[in-house]
Amino acid sequence: LAPFRQVLLVDSKANVMPRIGESLVPAAGRLLADMGLLESFLAEGHMPWHGNRSLWGGPAPQEIDFLRDPDGHGWHLDRARFEQWLRDNAKERGADFLSPATLDKLERDGRKWRVLLKTADGPLVLTCDQIIDAGGRAAPVARQLGVSSKADDRLICAWVYGYDRRKPGHGLTYIEAVEDGWWYTAALPDGRRVLAFHTDADLPSAQIVRERNRLIEYAGTASELVALLTDVGFVPGSENGATAANSAGLDPPASEGWFAVGDAAISFDPISSQGLLNALFTGLAAAEAVNRYLQGNVLALSEYVKVIGGIRDAYRQHLKLCYAGETRWPQAPFWHRRHTLIPSSPPAS
Repeated sequence: LAPFRQVLLVDSKANVMPRIGESLVPAAGRLLADMGLLESFLAEGHMPWHGNRSLWGGPAPQEIDFLRDPDGHGWHLDRARFEQWLRDNAKERGADFLSPATLDKLERDGRKWRVLLKTADGPLVLTCDQIIDAGGRAAPVARQLGVSSKADDRLICAWVYGYDRRKPGHGLTYIEAVEDGWWYTAALPDGRRVLAFHTDADLPSAQIVRERNRLIEYAGTASELVALLTDVGFVPGSENGATAANSAGLDPPASEGWFAVGDAAISFDPISSQGLLNALFTGLAAAEAVNRYLQGNVLALSEYVKVIGGIRDAYRQHLKLCYAGETRWPQAPFWHRRHTLIPSSPPAS
């Protein structure tokens, strides 16, 4: 949007912070190409992601690769470097950047917004025509406007980063289902590895894995996972955390004068590997919608809302099919919840 409009990016963090979410699916290459960023992205040297190895629905691991994917392979990202690269490209294209700063108050002033920000230098008041809420699950703009996000489940993710001592990454994501959730691990650039466990926030396992040492100890209960980590010589590091990972959606995801994108609009279960793709797609779609709207196309807003509604409906159906494939623990709370019907979104108006 920056080459066509005056854009200000506001971020609460002066520097990129560690966060979970490193898988970028092959189709993302098309979006990066559309934005004229693909060559620059490839030059960053992120690790190729060639497919998935999973122990899901039975005792024997299975592999699915991207050899037949028309978009080629995906990528396992150095997430912090990817985030910084996105920031730098936005600045190069003309976007202004303000950090650290947070949204304090938001008021409608005729057809414009009056925005009060808290910055390191004190309060700052700005006016603008449109606001894009790219604030993640917290959705700070929507929250200011009284629009709430509806959660579909209580999934959390506890994670730790570390290093592989013995083998370079093989380009596969590994997923293993267990009675109270599922494990995920993948090799990252520079010999790093991420290990993560997903369960529901109200289950006993959630309290166990929130602590780094107990998370690592708990990984020892997943036999195939232990074999993989032993094989690569995984050494856990000090970077760890726990975060919400549930499916959720904002209703509406846009209205007069504002648009929500990424996790602010729709939060994806990590099993889908669609979170970063959704962030890129909705960010691009919202930028185009804002530009059309400011050119006088009043349908741009409703069209964007319809697109987001379609994404959420398709996502919910695919998510249900994915979890339905694991039937070994039908009475376990984690799996029983996911085998019940997830309702479809209401039709977009």
